[in-house]
Amino acid sequence: MDRIDEEAQQPAPPVTFAGRKTLVAAAALVVLITGALLIRPARPGDDARPPGPGERAASAVGLGAPAAAVDLTALVADREKWVAEHARDDASWAVLGAAYLEQARRTADPGWYPKAEMALKRSLEIHPAEKGNFDAMTGMGTLANARGDFGTGKKWGELVRAQAPKQWTAYPVLVDAYTGLGDYKAAERSLERLVDLRPGLVAFIRASQVYRDRGWREDATMAMEHAAGAAKTPAEKAHVLFRLGELSWERGEAAVALRQYEAALRADPAQAEALGGRARALAGLGRSGEAVRDYRLALGRAQVPRLALELCELLESLGRGDEARAPYDIVRAAAARGTAEGVNEAVVLGLFEADHGNPAAAVQRLTQEWSRHKNMQVADALAWALHKSGEDTEALEYAKKAMDRGLRSADFAYHRAMIERSLGDEAGARRHLQEALRTNPRFSPVRGPLAKQALASISQPPPGGPENLRPRTPWVEPQLPKAAKPEPKPEPKPAPKPEPKPEPKRAPKPEPKPEPKRAPKPGPKPETEPEREPGQESKPKPSAPKPGPSGGPGHAGA
Repeated sequence: MDRIDEEAQQPAPPVTFAGRKTLVAAAALVVLITGALLIRPARPGDDARPPGPGERAASAVGLGAPAAAVDLTALVADREKWVAEHARDDASWAVLGAAYLEQARRTADPGWYPKAEMALKRSLEIHPAEKGNFDAMTGMGTLANARGDFGTGKKWGELVRAQAPKQWTAYPVLVDAYTGLGDYKAAERSLERLVDLRPGLVAFIRASQVYRDRGWREDATMAMEHAAGAAKTPAEKAHVLFRLGELSWERGEAAVALRQYEAALRADPAQAEALGGRARALAGLGRSGEAVRDYRLALGRAQVPRLALELCELLESLGRGDEARAPYDIVRAAAARGTAEGVNEAVVLGLFEADHGNPAAAVQRLTQEWSRHKNMQVADALAWALHKSGEDTEALEYAKKAMDRGLRSADFAYHRAMIERSLGDEAGARRHLQEALRTNPRFSPVRGPLAKQALASISQPPPGGPENLRPRTPWVEPQLPKAAKPEPKPEPKPAPKPEPKPEPKRAPKPEPKPEPKRAPKPGPKPETEPEREPGQESKPKPSAPKPGPSGGPGHAGA
């Protein structure tokens, strides 16, 4: 038997008191750790699984961001089931109302608005606004803005701001409401506050909108690019790419807009507004067949009156007037349904009636709208309706109001140009026709060619500048008097020279003492000069010639 077997058969040593204490302490520590893990509530970071569709949609609608169609469907089904069993959950009712609002935006179906209103009001009944139900209050403001009732949206936003000035969700509502009311300075102040409190996707989208209304196209694009950087989900990225496409289209960059619309559709294929944007860009690039196809696909997903009106104009420009009747019916039906659900479609219906219906009815509708919402879109539509009714003088005043803020819109410039042309102001009409075509030469398949024809028919300005600055008679060179010859000026007398001052007398130097005479040495006798007569001077001896440039005797050239 080896050593290992012997050790195995030996009895174990007895457990001492110190060993028992160690075992008991270890067991107690294990029990405490296990209890802490069981009692501590779960945290979001504890679950490594990605959020589900309903969670993603709830997070998006809570932030006022776009949500995917599949996620929205899951969220709506989940909250409807929950509130059926928990009717007193005000927060769930508010989330359900926000989900209904996002469904209305995605599908352009106004039938979601009454459902959203019912859910939000139910939340406010359980938790009143006076007690700080901010989610339901901001939802009511968003609902009012979506319906085009900007006065009501302003009231809800200001109510939230009064109770909680740092509640950032109130400021997107206020930016949209003030913009719709035409109070653009208040919208800018609300935007500044929003950016201070919550810089991100929602703030950057609103900033791009405000900058666009001011005519700051580069700033609007930059803000939307910041929003693209802040977007996280595919639905958010698709929405931002669609907005970038709209900005590119307004600048006349149809090819760039087409790429952005297509990128939006790759991120979110169910987005109807991006499909309509792609149709618009294809029509501008001359690909009319593909544009008609995309317009019909977009209208099959969402009955948007604007897209139906654009399809009507495209078919008319192609000489297919019979096919344009069906989209016209869509415009009327969609606008009538929206009006029945409390949606304000005054601008779209006013432009439609002015061009294809009764301009007088359009003037009446848009005048009522102007009394409530004095924004640029209403001013432009009212100006055009007045022009179609023959009231050009009044129409020009509204056309000026539409362009006062600086918004660069080819449609606005075209409308003003045609009004000025009817009033005989060819200079103004020429200037604004050029502006429309410079902003976006493909802005409409119908009005674009009409703008080019109108510009060609207007005579060019005469040479010499504007008429009110040109002289009525030909210019003749005036005969100026000849200048007189100047008289010679007397020469100034030279100033007298100052007399030299007498030098001070100096002491006479002592005369040197005469040296004693020495006897001369015998030598040759010196030649004696001939005696000169008195008055005769002695001639000087000729000096040696000076050396020239070469070191030799000087010459005449030197």
